[in-house]
Amino acid sequence: MYVSMTEMLKKANEGNYAVMAINCFNLETARAVIKAAELENAPIIINLVQEHLIDHCDSELITPIVKTLASRTSIKVALNFDHGQEVLFIKKAIDDGFSSVMVDASRFGLQGNIDMTKEVVNYAHPKGVSVEGEIGCLGGTEGGAFTDDHMYTNPDEALKFAKETGIDALAISIGTSHGNYPDGMVPEFDFKRLKTIKELTKMPLVLHGGSGSGRENILKAVKYGINKINVGCDFMNANVKAITSILKERADINYYVLMHQVERDSITIVRDYIKMSGSNNKN
Repeated sequence: MYVSMTEMLKKANEGNYAVMAINCFNLETARAVIKAAELENAPIIINLVQEHLIDHCDSELITPIVKTLASRTSIKVALNFDHGQEVLFIKKAIDDGFSSVMVDASRFGLQGNIDMTKEVVNYAHPKGVSVEGEIGCLGGTEGGAFTDDHMYTNPDEALKFAKETGIDALAISIGTSHGNYPDGMVPEFDFKRLKTIKELTKMPLVLHGGSGSGRENILKAVKYGINKINVGCDFMNANVKAITSILKERADINYYVLMHQVERDSITIVRDYIKMSGSNNKN
């Protein structure tokens, strides 16, 4: 069932659980994620980042693939444009049939962020498309440019932003970073900040950079009000690990067989996150 994020995140907010949003970029990754959701009877969000839409599989191409997969299951499936930084690309994704979009405009300052996000909201909502906005920003693990506290979300700004833009979900920064953490490193979450933002906004909150956050952090973040968790690296790493393992055993394997085996093997990590998020049996 193809839907926007609005209703699934509203239910998650009311039920105090989170919906998983997994970064995909083709048929195989999207199908694996949806299969995992089917096995857990959970709603699911297929994330595509702007970079992948531009360089690999554009919105006109990926939308019918995900829509077709969604039409073949009773699981609620949303297709979300993750980290849309250009209004032109975001509007194209909406026109091509994406059910949800995320506006990444924190770099423009508070008012610039409000203005750009509101423009997208005004374009998306009449078409039944949900919009996620972002206050605060995340660093990256590459080169050690981790998120630090000056990048965290200001609770008062979060409330102002939510009220003035009319967004359906709010992505916040509380300690996670994009990318793979060094071995043994687990980020520290600012749970007090999360709790304050939730109490002020009372709306669905989104955690970006969920990969490598650790089970304890994920469970506590959901408890304190996170309703959507983005995971990219852990899913991609699971695919790479599966490929490496299979080729080690069967270097002469047929490519078709390899891809199908990898697709099956990558389901496990998604199921694990679905159970951590509390969205299993919540479809």
